[in-house]
This record gives sequence, C-alpha cells and structure tokens, in this order.
Amino acid sequence: MALLWSVVSVGFSLLLTPFLMFLLAILFLASIGKSLGVRRLYVQILLAIFEYGRQNIEKVKKSNGTWESDESEDESEGSKDVEGAPTPCTITKNCRKYSATEKKLNGVLGNSVIARSKDLIMVPEPDMNNKNHSNHNHSNSYGNSLEVNGNKESSLPREDSFETLKREFDTSTCLEYIKAGVEAIIEDEVTSRFEAEELKNWNLLTRTNRHYEFISWRLTVIWMFGFIMRYFFLLPLRILICCIGVMWLTACTAVVGYVPEGSFKRWLNHRVSIMCFGVLSSALSSVINYHNAENRPLRGICVANHTSPIDVLVLMRDNCYSLIGQRHGGFLGILQRALARASPHIWFERSEVKDREAVTKRLKQHVSDPSNPPILIFPEGTCINNTSVMQFKKGSFEVGGVIYPVAIKYDPKFGDAFWNSSKYSMIQYLYMMMSSWAIVCDVWYLPPMYRQDGETAIDFANRVKAVIARQGGLVDLQWDGQLKRIKPKKAWREKQQEEFSKRIKFE
Repeated sequence: MALLWSVVSVGFSLLLTPFLMFLLAILFLASIGKSLGVRRLYVQILLAIFEYGRQNIEKVKKSNGTWESDESEDESEGSKDVEGAPTPCTITKNCRKYSATEKKLNGVLGNSVIARSKDLIMVPEPDMNNKNHSNHNHSNSYGNSLEVNGNKESSLPREDSFETLKREFDTSTCLEYIKAGVEAIIEDEVTSRFEAEELKNWNLLTRTNRHYEFISWRLTVIWMFGFIMRYFFLLPLRILICCIGVMWLTACTAVVGYVPEGSFKRWLNHRVSIMCFGVLSSALSSVINYHNAENRPLRGICVANHTSPIDVLVLMRDNCYSLIGQRHGGFLGILQRALARASPHIWFERSEVKDREAVTKRLKQHVSDPSNPPILIFPEGTCINNTSVMQFKKGSFEVGGVIYPVAIKYDPKFGDAFWNSSKYSMIQYLYMMMSSWAIVCDVWYLPPMYRQDGETAIDFANRVKAVIARQGGLVDLQWDGQLKRIKPKKAWREKQQEEFSKRIKFE
C-alpha cells in the first residue's frame, strides 16, 4: 500500500506542472480571443471517428443480415429540405453544399414519421388560413401552378376550396379530418420540438445509445477510450475552467462597477465581457463560426432563436450585450448579479414579467439611450430543440427602432445543446454539456430590419422569424412554445372550432 501511494504521489507531482501550464495556456488564449486550432483539430478527429464507427456498424449489420439501405429514406427526407436553407460550415471555413443523404446522416434534419397533408392542419390564428405567407417555409403557396399529365392547372385559393366543400359535402368528408386528428395525436408539430434532436449516426455517447458500443470489439475499444477521455480528463478540466471563469467574471465585473460612468467604462466593459465569456466558452470545448460580422449588432434590439442558456455565452463571446429576463437563484443568479455590476441589464421578478407595459417601458428606455449596448432578447420565451423556430412574442417588436436578427444552429453530432428545463435542472444540464464531446455551432448575423409602415408588431415578428429560420435551416412554426408548459387557451380552442365548422358547413 505504501508503495502504491508513493507511485501515485510521484506521478501526481510529475503531471501537476504540465497540467497547470496547459490550463494556464487555455485560459490565456481564451481571454485574448486567440486559438491554436487544437479544438478544431479535435473536432476533425471526432468526425473521422464517427465516420469509422458508422462504417463499422454497417459492416456488422451486413454480416448479420440486419442492415437495410437508406436510399429510399434519403429521397423522402430530401423532399422535406427547406428551400434555400444553409448548410453547417462550422468545422472548416469553406462552406459546401450537403446532399440530402449527408444532411440525414449528420442529424441536420429531424425525423418525421408521418408525411401529413398541410391543407387540413389549422394554424394558431385561423384568419391566417386566408393569407399567403410567402416567407413561411411550410406555408401553402396558393398561387403556385401544378402540372398534371403535362398540363398546368392553377391551385385554388382556400376560399374556393371551402365553397367546393360546402356544395359537395358528404359524410366521408369527415374521414380526412379524423385521419388528420389521429396523425396529430401520433406526431404533432409541437411536442416533438421539445425532445432531443434525433441523430442518424451514433456519436459514441451512451445518452444517444443504440446498444452499438458492444457491437464489435473495435467500437468497444473506441467507446471505452472516449468514455475515459470525457469523464476522467475533459470533465474535470472543464469544471475547473468553468469555476475559474465564473470567479474571473465576478471579479472583473466588480472592478468595472467601480469605474465612473462614461465612454471608458463602456469600452472596458465590452473588452471584459468578451474576455470572460471567451474563458467560459472554453469550458465547453466550443467551436463557433461567426458569419457576416459586418451585421454585428451595435445598438437597438438583437433577437435570436433560443435553444439553451448557452446561447448567451455563444453570442457574448463575440459581442457585448445587455440582457433581459427573469431573476434567478443559484448558478444563474450569481452570473446575473455579476453582470449587473458592470453594465445595464433588465432583470424582472416573476410577478413583474407579466406586466407587459412595465417591460415595454424599460425596453424603450434602454433602446432610447445610444450609449447602451444592444439588448439581447429570445422572443420564443422558451428553449426549442434547434430544429425549428416557434412563435415570437410581439413585445420586443412593439418598442420600435432597429432589430438585428441572429440565427444560431448547433451541430448535434458532438452534443445536444437543447435544454429541456422540465426534465433537467441547470446543474444536470451543465453536467451533460461538459461531458459531451464539444459544442459546435454556427452563428449568422443578419442585416438589420425595421418595422414597415402599416405593419403590425405580429407581422413584423413573423417576418423576422422567417428570416432567422431560413438562414439557420430551421422549420418556421407559428405555434407558441409555451404549449410545452400550459394547455391551449379556451378562446383559442373556440376559434379552431369555429374555423372547423366553416370548413364543413353546407347548405
């Protein structure tokens, strides 16, 4: 026992100095925003390992006679691609177009069991049925022409369809609605947005396990090495970096808080913010590509799709923002209080969040001061699993002024960034993130947008949402993300019933 303890002590003393030097190097490079390219090389190696694992799994399945070609599935998935959707170019700076097969294998597209007709699905606001939303990725284009047996026929507007339905009503007409209702029960557009994005290839994580780690001895060796690497080296290192980053952020913002108000304090806060969040981002082995830096927000309101609390870290690693949100306790509360010392942020108590007038008033006060940093808002109000963009609340679009849209797209192969707050606590979520392979994502800064004359806040919000969805390759949905927590309102259900009665009414 004494001999073993001596060996451990010698090994610890030999490895302590290199480890501390490695840690200091990571912190220093992160604080000045520089990189040696080690994380990108690490991600490239992971991609090669994932590809080797896929080939190995297919080889074993073929030998067992259980492997089936996915070509037919690829074709069906390809038909669901969002037109004009970008492709992830996180790993290398040279973007290239991915085929439908590659998108499916890489988990860019979600899985859909049912290919339902869109004609019978009612939108959140029934009066939208009669509008042609050209910006909506999944809207019905009533003006498009159809080719049937080589002859072009114009699609009928929804109103004409209603009239035809009224004249030709038959009992069997209800069967289509019953079928649509059953399909919605099996797989609807809302609940699937609050589950982890499905991967087409196993990424060697037990949380996405398909029982592949023991399918062959080669995969077993790779999986065991990866397990040891993540939990016995990366996880302790990341926790240590995170703790140092939080303490460093707290200390730096406290110092900035004592600096008199003025241009120097704003400049110092900007530099300190980017430096501290650069250190925190290194705790997740993050690899982030920022596109179109010329559109980086300078003032006004910045809106982005929301996947997790990490969204704030991802964006503040490249720019300084003011934040708005509910006051929290615990770990998030520590960060909120630290940030509030150095720059103007808007934190609300739970009772105040429901007061829309108070929120709008404080937003207008912040935006009206050109010296304030741009304020970062996630209009969805809840985390979505990075496959879609759901309803934007209109509050931030009623304030006026410039809106800077930002699209964020995570690569799920390396780790699922989605936070299911109803299932995992913040500590559990951070543990899952730090024990993942890495956080890899793309951020697109989009051109500033302004509210047009005569445009309502809801229409403006939908227009901004459509731009973000199109750039991020996300599905544009009109449903309220709060349906994750609450039931639909009674008035909303009555609207749907009224709309349904109009469709099947006959004289």
